[in-house]
Amino acid sequence: MFKNIIKAIGGDPNKRDIRKYSEIVDQIGGMAAQCEAMSDDALRGRSDELRAQVREALQDVDEADRKKLTQAALDAVMPEAFALVREAASRTIGLRHFDVQLIGGIVLHAGRIAEMQTGEGKTLVATLPLYLNALTGRGVHLVTVNDYLVRRDARWMGPVFHLLGLSVGILQDAVRTENARKAFLFDPARESSLDDSRFMRMVDRREAYAADVVYGTNNEFGFDYLRDNMAYSLEEQRQRERYYA
Repeated sequence: MFKNIIKAIGGDPNKRDIRKYSEIVDQIGGMAAQCEAMSDDALRGRSDELRAQVREALQDVDEADRKKLTQAALDAVMPEAFALVREAASRTIGLRHFDVQLIGGIVLHAGRIAEMQTGEGKTLVATLPLYLNALTGRGVHLVTVNDYLVRRDARWMGPVFHLLGLSVGILQDAVRTENARKAFLFDPARESSLDDSRFMRMVDRREAYAADVVYGTNNEFGFDYLRDNMAYSLEEQRQRERYYA
Protein backbone atom coordinates (compact mmCIF):
# COMPACT_ATOMS: atom_id res chain seq x y z
CA MET A 1 0.00 0.00 0.00
CA PHE A 2 2.78 2.42 0.93
CA LYS A 3 4.56 1.70 -2.36
CA ASN A 4 1.75 3.47 -4.17
CA ILE A 5 2.29 6.59 -2.07
CA ILE A 6 6.01 6.91 -1.48
CA LYS A 7 8.87 6.92 -3.91
CA ALA A 8 12.27 8.00 -2.72
CA ILE A 9 14.67 9.55 -5.21
CA GLY A 10 16.39 6.79 -7.10
CA GLY A 11 13.93 3.95 -6.55
CA ASP A 12 11.23 2.30 -4.43
CA PRO A 13 11.26 2.80 -0.66
CA ASN A 14 13.10 0.18 1.35
CA LYS A 15 11.67 -1.78 4.20
CA ARG A 16 13.67 0.03 6.84
CA ASP A 17 12.20 3.39 5.87
CA ILE A 18 8.67 2.02 5.81
CA ARG A 19 9.15 0.46 9.25
CA LYS A 20 10.47 3.75 10.63
CA TYR A 21 7.62 5.77 9.13
CA SER A 22 5.05 3.25 10.35
CA GLU A 23 6.34 3.62 13.91
CA ILE A 24 5.84 7.39 13.69
CA VAL A 25 2.31 6.88 12.36
CA ASP A 26 1.59 4.64 15.36
CA GLN A 27 2.79 7.43 17.67
CA ILE A 28 0.50 9.92 15.91
CA GLY A 29 -2.43 7.55 16.20
CA GLY A 30 -1.72 7.08 19.89
CA MET A 31 -2.32 10.78 20.46
CA ALA A 32 -5.68 10.89 18.67
CA ALA A 33 -7.89 10.45 21.74
CA GLN A 34 -5.97 13.13 23.65
CA CYS A 35 -6.37 15.62 20.78
CA GLU A 36 -10.05 14.81 20.31
CA ALA A 37 -10.68 15.60 23.98
CA MET A 38 -9.16 19.09 23.67
CA SER A 39 -11.27 22.20 23.15
CA ASP A 40 -10.43 24.47 20.23
CA ASP A 41 -8.68 26.85 22.62
CA ALA A 42 -6.69 24.02 24.16
CA LEU A 43 -5.68 22.77 20.72
CA ARG A 44 -4.40 26.20 19.78
CA GLY A 45 -2.71 26.58 23.14
CA ARG A 46 -0.81 23.35 22.65
CA SER A 47 0.16 24.52 19.17
CA ASP A 48 1.57 27.71 20.69
CA GLU A 49 3.54 25.63 23.19
CA LEU A 50 5.06 23.50 20.43
CA ARG A 51 6.06 26.63 18.55
CA ALA A 52 7.71 28.06 21.67
CA GLN A 53 9.48 24.74 22.31
CA VAL A 54 10.96 24.64 18.81
CA ARG A 55 12.06 28.27 18.86
CA GLU A 56 13.64 27.91 22.30
CA ALA A 57 15.64 24.92 21.05
CA LEU A 58 16.98 27.02 18.18
CA GLN A 59 17.89 30.14 20.13
CA ASP A 60 21.51 31.29 19.84
CA VAL A 61 22.62 28.33 17.73
CA ASP A 62 25.61 28.67 15.44
CA GLU A 63 24.70 29.11 11.80
CA ALA A 64 26.85 26.11 10.89
CA ASP A 65 24.74 23.89 13.16
CA ARG A 66 21.35 25.45 12.43
CA LYS A 67 20.18 22.99 9.78
CA LYS A 68 21.05 19.91 11.83
CA LEU A 69 19.57 21.30 15.05
CA THR A 70 16.42 22.49 13.27
CA GLN A 71 15.86 19.00 11.87
CA ALA A 72 16.34 17.48 15.32
CA ALA A 73 13.98 19.95 17.00
CA LEU A 74 11.24 19.38 14.43
CA ASP A 75 11.66 15.60 14.41
CA ALA A 76 11.20 15.62 18.19
CA VAL A 77 7.76 17.26 17.98
CA MET A 78 6.63 15.78 14.65
CA PRO A 79 4.27 13.08 16.00
CA GLU A 80 2.35 15.53 18.19
CA ALA A 81 2.43 18.26 15.53
CA PHE A 82 0.93 15.90 12.96
CA ALA A 83 -1.67 14.74 15.49
CA LEU A 84 -2.71 18.36 16.05
CA VAL A 85 -3.02 19.01 12.32
CA ARG A 86 -5.03 15.83 11.84
CA GLU A 87 -7.50 16.86 14.56
CA ALA A 88 -7.68 20.47 13.33
CA ALA A 89 -8.47 19.30 9.80
CA SER A 90 -11.18 16.99 11.07
CA ARG A 91 -12.84 19.82 13.01
CA THR A 92 -12.56 22.62 10.47
CA ILE A 93 -12.88 21.06 7.02
CA GLY A 94 -14.26 17.62 7.80
CA LEU A 95 -11.22 15.73 6.50
CA ARG A 96 -9.04 13.41 8.56
CA HIS A 97 -5.63 12.36 7.28
CA PHE A 98 -5.40 8.65 6.50
CA ASP A 99 -2.31 6.80 7.70
CA VAL A 100 -0.85 6.76 4.19
CA GLN A 101 -1.30 10.54 4.03
CA LEU A 102 0.60 10.85 7.31
CA ILE A 103 3.37 8.82 5.67
CA GLY A 104 3.34 11.27 2.77
CA GLY A 105 3.74 14.17 5.20
CA ILE A 106 6.69 12.50 6.92
CA VAL A 107 8.37 11.92 3.56
CA LEU A 108 7.91 15.54 2.48
CA HIS A 109 9.29 16.81 5.79
CA ALA A 110 12.36 14.65 5.21
CA GLY A 111 12.95 16.43 1.89
CA ARG A 112 12.11 13.39 -0.19
CA ILE A 113 9.58 12.85 -2.97
CA ALA A 114 6.05 11.64 -2.24
CA GLU A 115 4.41 10.47 -5.46
CA MET A 116 0.61 10.63 -5.31
CA GLN A 117 -2.06 10.32 -7.95
CA THR A 118 -4.85 12.83 -8.63
CA GLY A 119 -7.48 12.63 -5.90
CA GLU A 120 -5.25 10.99 -3.29
CA GLY A 121 -5.07 14.13 -1.17
CA LYS A 122 -1.89 16.06 -1.98
CA THR A 123 -3.44 19.32 -0.76
CA LEU A 124 -4.33 17.79 2.61
CA VAL A 125 -0.99 15.97 2.94
CA ALA A 126 0.90 19.24 2.45
CA THR A 127 -0.65 20.75 5.60
CA LEU A 128 1.44 18.38 7.72
CA PRO A 129 5.01 19.40 6.77
CA LEU A 130 3.90 23.01 6.22
CA TYR A 131 2.62 23.27 9.79
CA LEU A 132 5.60 21.44 11.28
CA ASN A 133 8.22 23.57 9.53
CA ALA A 134 6.28 26.78 10.20
CA LEU A 135 6.83 26.19 13.92
CA THR A 136 10.34 27.60 13.45
CA GLY A 137 8.85 31.03 12.67
CA ARG A 138 10.90 31.30 9.48
CA GLY A 139 7.95 30.97 7.08
CA VAL A 140 7.17 28.19 4.60
CA HIS A 141 5.97 28.24 0.99
CA LEU A 142 3.49 26.09 -0.91
CA VAL A 143 4.20 26.34 -4.64
CA THR A 144 1.50 25.36 -7.15
CA VAL A 145 0.87 25.93 -10.84
CA ASN A 146 -1.82 28.61 -11.20
CA ASP A 147 -3.64 31.36 -9.32
CA TYR A 148 -6.90 29.42 -9.14
CA LEU A 149 -5.24 26.57 -7.22
CA VAL A 150 -3.51 29.07 -4.95
CA ARG A 151 -6.86 30.63 -4.01
CA ARG A 152 -8.64 27.30 -3.74
CA ASP A 153 -6.03 25.54 -1.62
CA ALA A 154 -5.20 28.47 0.67
CA ARG A 155 -8.87 29.11 1.47
CA TRP A 156 -9.63 25.40 1.74
CA MET A 157 -6.76 24.60 4.12
CA GLY A 158 -6.68 28.03 5.75
CA PRO A 159 -9.09 27.06 8.56
CA VAL A 160 -6.74 24.24 9.59
CA PHE A 161 -3.82 26.60 10.07
CA HIS A 162 -6.04 29.30 11.58
CA LEU A 163 -7.30 26.98 14.32
CA LEU A 164 -3.67 26.19 15.21
CA GLY A 165 -2.71 29.86 15.36
CA LEU A 166 -0.83 30.17 12.06
CA SER A 167 -1.35 32.88 9.43
CA VAL A 168 -1.66 32.16 5.69
CA GLY A 169 -0.49 34.45 2.88
CA ILE A 170 -1.96 34.23 -0.63
CA LEU A 171 -0.06 35.51 -3.67
CA GLN A 172 -1.92 36.42 -6.86
CA ASP A 173 -0.87 37.87 -10.20
CA ALA A 174 -0.27 41.56 -10.90
CA VAL A 175 -3.78 42.18 -12.28
CA ARG A 176 -5.40 41.35 -8.92
CA THR A 177 -2.72 42.89 -6.72
CA GLU A 178 -2.02 46.47 -7.88
CA ASN A 179 0.87 45.45 -10.10
CA ALA A 180 2.20 42.98 -7.52
CA ARG A 181 2.44 45.55 -4.74
CA LYS A 182 -0.30 43.78 -2.79
CA ALA A 183 -1.26 40.24 -1.85
CA PHE A 184 -3.76 38.65 0.55
CA LEU A 185 -4.04 37.05 3.95
CA PHE A 186 -6.53 34.30 4.72
CA ASP A 187 -9.20 35.86 6.95
CA PRO A 188 -12.21 33.69 7.90
CA ALA A 189 -14.18 36.84 8.82
CA ARG A 190 -13.68 38.49 5.42
CA GLU A 191 -16.78 38.20 3.24
CA SER A 192 -17.11 39.26 -0.39
CA SER A 193 -19.81 39.40 -3.05
CA LEU A 194 -17.32 37.61 -5.31
CA ASP A 195 -16.99 33.96 -4.41
CA ASP A 196 -13.33 33.75 -5.44
CA SER A 197 -12.45 36.61 -3.07
CA ARG A 198 -14.11 35.30 0.10
CA PHE A 199 -11.82 34.97 3.12
CA MET A 200 -9.08 36.99 1.36
CA ARG A 201 -8.03 40.31 2.89
CA MET A 202 -5.75 42.51 0.79
CA VAL A 203 -2.47 43.56 2.43
CA ASP A 204 0.95 44.77 1.35
CA ARG A 205 2.98 42.10 -0.41
CA ARG A 206 5.60 42.19 2.33
CA GLU A 207 2.97 41.48 5.00
CA ALA A 208 1.72 38.45 3.08
CA TYR A 209 5.26 37.09 2.89
CA ALA A 210 5.57 37.54 6.66
CA ALA A 211 2.77 34.99 7.16
CA ASP A 212 3.62 31.59 8.61
CA VAL A 213 2.50 29.80 5.43
CA VAL A 214 2.47 31.39 1.97
CA TYR A 215 0.63 29.90 -1.03
CA GLY A 216 1.68 31.05 -4.50
CA THR A 217 2.68 30.04 -8.00
CA ASN A 218 6.22 29.45 -9.16
CA ASN A 219 5.82 32.55 -11.34
CA GLU A 220 4.90 34.86 -8.45
CA PHE A 221 7.62 33.56 -6.15
CA GLY A 222 10.12 33.87 -8.98
CA PHE A 223 9.14 37.36 -10.10
CA ASP A 224 9.12 38.63 -6.51
CA TYR A 225 12.64 37.27 -6.12
CA LEU A 226 13.70 39.25 -9.19
CA ARG A 227 11.90 42.38 -7.97
CA ASP A 228 13.67 42.13 -4.62
CA ASN A 229 17.02 41.90 -6.36
CA MET A 230 16.26 45.19 -8.13
CA ALA A 231 15.03 46.97 -4.99
CA TYR A 232 16.93 50.05 -3.85
CA SER A 233 16.47 49.37 -0.12
CA LEU A 234 15.61 46.55 2.28
CA GLU A 235 12.26 48.23 2.98
CA GLU A 236 11.26 47.71 -0.66
CA GLN A 237 11.96 43.99 -0.59
CA ARG A 238 8.99 41.65 -0.25
CA GLN A 239 10.39 38.24 0.57
CA ARG A 240 12.25 37.06 3.63
CA GLU A 241 14.77 34.21 3.71
CA ARG A 242 13.92 31.08 1.76
CA TYR A 243 13.60 28.23 4.22
CA TYR A 244 11.13 25.44 3.34
CA ALA A 245 8.83 24.83 0.37
